[in-house]
Amino acid sequence: MTDIITLADPRVAAVRPDECGEPLVDLRVGGQLLLDDRQADADGSYAHLRAGALERLVRAQRLLPAGIRLLVVEGYRPPDLQRRYFEQYAATLRKDLPDAGPERIRELASAYISPPEVAPHVSGGAVDLTLCDRTGRELPLGTEVNATPEESGGTCRTHAPGISAEARANRALLGRVLGATGFVNYPTEWWHWSYGDRYWALLRRVPAARYGPADPPRPPA
Repeated sequence: MTDIITLADPRVAAVRPDECGEPLVDLRVGGQLLLDDRQADADGSYAHLRAGALERLVRAQRLLPAGIRLLVVEGYRPPDLQRRYFEQYAATLRKDLPDAGPERIRELASAYISPPEVAPHVSGGAVDLTLCDRTGRELPLGTEVNATPEESGGTCRTHAPGISAEARANRALLGRVLGATGFVNYPTEWWHWSYGDRYWALLRRVPAARYGPADPPRPPA
């Protein structure tokens, strides 16, 4: 099996961002995609993506079989929130693994929560999502969105063994439509896909990321 490149890998941080200037757009406007509110924040940041990423998601949805839709859980994440998520998870790992050194804790934490300085969600190009039917009922994909490696027994990994045939088929379907429209998956999280960020640039072997860190969306007037 190919080794997984985590977001703690120095090659990710070495990718140069060449900011293209695309704005963050609000998925709640226009209703092109279904949006779940489990990760909703007071500023509505979770409901935003770069314009190019949203365009590709809409194209991906058109490739799905009739009756199946994408369900977006979280898009843009402000840097302060990303940092808090990372530090909280790292603190949990330090408690559970008292003999692990700082670099090992960072590596393990990065398999689930991105380091703030390279986090795809902070760029506005990353999205956590799943599949649902026409009524909004989520399809089986093996774990809940955002299930940790510990609570899922590692089945949060995209190609993990030990999930049902139906869940594996649904993960494959999600991968086909998103891969066809330019997204890359973070393979420790079946639900996490990104376009235009540093991780995408490294996997796609392009010289620079399209998106650097994005400023939080302005509150409505």
